[in-house]
Amino acid sequence: MAAVYAQTNEAHANRLLAFGRRDDGTLDSLVAVETGGRGDGVPHLTSQGSVVLAGGGRHLLVTNSGSDDVSLFSLGEGRPDLLGTFRSGPAPKSIAVHGDLVYVLNTGDASLTGFRLGNGGLDELPGSRRELGPGADPAQVGLSPDGSKLVVTERGTDQLAVFAVDADGRLSAPHVLPSSGPTPYGFAFAPNGALVVTEAFGAQKGKAAASSYKSANGSLAPVSRSVGNGRSEICWAVVTKDGRYAFTTNFADGAVSRYAIRTDGSLVLDDAAAGTAVEGATGLRDEGVSGDERFLYAIDADGQHIYGWAIGGEGSLSSVGRWDGVPATVAGLAAS
Repeated sequence: MAAVYAQTNEAHANRLLAFGRRDDGTLDSLVAVETGGRGDGVPHLTSQGSVVLAGGGRHLLVTNSGSDDVSLFSLGEGRPDLLGTFRSGPAPKSIAVHGDLVYVLNTGDASLTGFRLGNGGLDELPGSRRELGPGADPAQVGLSPDGSKLVVTERGTDQLAVFAVDADGRLSAPHVLPSSGPTPYGFAFAPNGALVVTEAFGAQKGKAAASSYKSANGSLAPVSRSVGNGRSEICWAVVTKDGRYAFTTNFADGAVSRYAIRTDGSLVLDDAAAGTAVEGATGLRDEGVSGDERFLYAIDADGQHIYGWAIGGEGSLSSVGRWDGVPATVAGLAAS
């Protein structure tokens, strides 16, 4: 089923929101299903990767940052089915998936916990736990397209932590490299392994940027450094499946920026405001591209909306609508 999913992050009982997607990109509100856990109840959860598809779209994972666990749902044509909640560590906020390998980023103690995904649930991977360095303030975890590397952005230290993943799914000691720009936040991999990382520049007005990296000597090396877009508080990133474009949301001013990704992994700013929620308004954050690559969706937490755009030729964006009724604590977005 074509759908868009988000979590409410409510403190008393977290819920998964599911919206059906029509062929023209418009959304229908379907259901709200309790996750079996609790959110932290605070708006603006640092949440890229807090709602993720897994198992070829047959499963969905949701972090519960208030109850220190992760929920696993089975997806089909009807209502998402909660299979269970699985303890991960303090304040989980981001999940990485490659095949049946799952890693959860816990922000309460800046740690990683690994699992294997099966039909019945998540099985913790013995010996998988890793701690990040002091003051990391991590934002996101992600696995490379070939599953050989795991990356964590560290906002507190302006660094990227890169772990090699062995055949059993366990992690090496990290290789830590400086971020090209301050406050590395969300990121996304292109199919060829190029990594695009947003840089919020300490929330300085007009200083938002994105950098790209490529594999080098078992770690990563910069390709394009801090390509600015003139906007503010860039935080989330998605890359199209063909690897040609990265879309980034600018939290402080309501715009979606489009970057072109060249074959060598370098970035070029195509359009600083390819799509707009409300120009100059705060709140635009988590985003996702539909499974058929035709639509981009993003949450406006402050306005309590979800916005959608059709993706046209050369990455152009045209509005397909706005949908109301999500809470101010809404976070995470995955689109099938």
